[in-house]
Amino acid sequence: MNSIELMVKEHENISRMLKVVRKACYGILKGDEINYDDFYKIIEFIKKYADDHHHGKEEKFLFKKMQSNLGRIGENLITHGMLVEHDYGRMHMSELIDALNRVKSGDEESKLDVISYAVGYTNLLTRHIEKENVAVYKYGENNLSKEIIDEINRETANFEKEAEEKGIQKYYLDILTNLEKKYLS
Repeated sequence: MNSIELMVKEHENISRMLKVVRKACYGILKGDEINYDDFYKIIEFIKKYADDHHHGKEEKFLFKKMQSNLGRIGENLITHGMLVEHDYGRMHMSELIDALNRVKSGDEESKLDVISYAVGYTNLLTRHIEKENVAVYKYGENNLSKEIIDEINRETANFEKEAEEKGIQKYYLDILTNLEKKYLS
């Protein structure tokens, strides 16, 4: 298994969900009621698939090896770049959940926060994915030894196998496909 190719493919899936998020927010902007069930599915996808599953592999395997084997550049690139952006994404999701709860409790003005945090997340992740695909992953691939890359690939394969046995990938990709049919077709 090539872990970098897998992570790029996961970025494609995450980017597909970002399009759904924008479309759902556009509906709110046009006056549609918030579909809480859909937003909770979106948040679940982002928290479990994009963050736990995808970022989990990056943070446990690839980024960890880059930090410990690529000197100051690797350390700064990961710690002060990618991991900070992962935390910003988590903050956007936390604020989005709070805003949804406020709207649900009758605070109509918090619809602005729902749109703001949801669209802010899409903008952050779009730029983040581009940086990882074009620069960070390439830097890791080109500068980590073959032995370390092989180790990352083995760890990723084990991680994927365990997740597949639990049905993680299929469950979240089904959510993605269903939301795309609803919002993008």
